Amino acid sequence: MKPIPLDQLQAKTSLGFQVKSFYPDESFDKKAKDLGAHRDDHYLFFLLKRGNGSLTIDWQQVNMGAGQLFYILPAQVHHHIRTRAAEGWFLAVDTSMVPPECRDVFEGKLDLQLPCTLNPTLLRQFTSLLTVLQQRYAENNNARLRIPAMHALLQSFVTMAAGSYDDVPVTNQLLSRPAELCRQFKRLMAENIRTIKSPATYSNRLNVSLSYLNQSVKSMTGLPVRYWIQQEILVEAKRLLYHTQFNVKQIAYELGYEDAAYFSRFFRRSAGMSALAFRATLSRPHQ
Repeated sequence: MKPIPLDQLQAKTSLGFQVKSFYPDESFDKKAKDLGAHRDDHYLFFLLKRGNGSLTIDWQQVNMGAGQLFYILPAQVHHHIRTRAAEGWFLAVDTSMVPPECRDVFEGKLDLQLPCTLNPTLLRQFTSLLTVLQQRYAENNNARLRIPAMHALLQSFVTMAAGSYDDVPVTNQLLSRPAELCRQFKRLMAENIRTIKSPATYSNRLNVSLSYLNQSVKSMTGLPVRYWIQQEILVEAKRLLYHTQFNVKQIAYELGYEDAAYFSRFFRRSAGMSALAFRATLSRPHQ
């Protein structure tokens, strides 16, 4: 039996995100289509300006219409989006580029992960923002502040998207026990990742056995508790590499590692490059 493929954003770009527009009768993403059912290690966002689209996430089909926004969480199994006379944008965003308060909205709305209808004013704002972001993304120059400018635009998009979903009224729908436990685990992990890295400690904090926590998280995401702990550490490390001038030893200490060499090996194994190489990619023009 073949494992479900994991599509990694780092293999495609060093910028931490991709943005693409699509138009009626255009082949949307041949590589994604060729992958079939797969997972991503990053967030996906879709905004339809015109037309219709649909995609299957896990076992459910989601239909989108004009003026709607939608997202897919890291590790959710899905097929490529199928569009019909559609025009809009697609964004792939590294988890480290999504602020914690926004992640809390996206990951805390498991019962509301449905297309969000934007009012005309908000749709125009998103359209203007994404048009500028894509123009900057398509440029190929050595402007010193090009990448920070793109990341600022990206942060605006992500924050606006989270705000749009945060305004959706909360339903009375109750999450299943595994879904609720998974949400509690991810929130607890985000708050404590610098000091707690043991799966068993998280299960103790949540008053469940490690086997049940692992079973619940895996049933909701397809991946075990340890994977998500490692990903959270990697996300925090990337944030510190991007937002601070700390050296690798200082970053290791900030993340609770006494052995900087061990942390360096962990980062290289998880990110596919050294921490310093990752920092260097953030200042290079997109190829």
